[in-house]
Amino acid sequence: MLCDFHTHTCLSDGALLPIELIRRAVAAGYTAIAITEHAGASNLEWAIEAVARDCALAESAWPIRGLVGVELTHVPASRIAELAARARAAGAQVVAVHGETTVEPVEPGTNLVALRSKEVDLLAHPGLLTEEEARLAAERDIFVEITARQGHCLSNGRVVAVGRAAGARFLVNSDAHGPGDLLSRAHAEKIALGAGLTPEETKIVLDENPERLIERALR
Repeated sequence: MLCDFHTHTCLSDGALLPIELIRRAVAAGYTAIAITEHAGASNLEWAIEAVARDCALAESAWPIRGLVGVELTHVPASRIAELAARARAAGAQVVAVHGETTVEPVEPGTNLVALRSKEVDLLAHPGLLTEEEARLAAERDIFVEITARQGHCLSNGRVVAVGRAAGARFLVNSDAHGPGDLLSRAHAEKIALGAGLTPEETKIVLDENPERLIERALR
């Protein structure tokens, strides 16, 4: 199985139209791809509506599951739950939150608030994940990202070590902004293993966990 639940297009800061990114995923053998545009109060609904149109178009013609998503990005931590609920009401199937990566000035507390929000599916590049955050992710069945993105990936080892101890579930995502960012299965495996997962854990992260999120997204 080859899936990605964190990608961007020209509707936010990526390079391609949603339909072109999906087409490239089809050509690369993907089972599913979520398009998760950067979003805040200014663009939430229209981004979801636009992505939904291309996901529907792609699914009508190609053997891929296109999932409509958002990545709530640099929004005030106190408003994450509200915006996540708005995203879900607008039709988002995958709601991600831009976590406290070590390479951007994300508001402290963003991770915790995201993990307490009932509509959040994925905490993206969480940075210096804490034991409390990992425990919440496990308890609330919110996926924690192991990222391929330059800079954001610097804390992958800590994310795995702390998350594993708490029983958190992981996903390997590209955070793609252009066509060259999409991962092959072999590259995704290397990212997982390099972050500290065992081969057995890597198979779970690349196969079982994506199936779990897809099933949830389609409810």
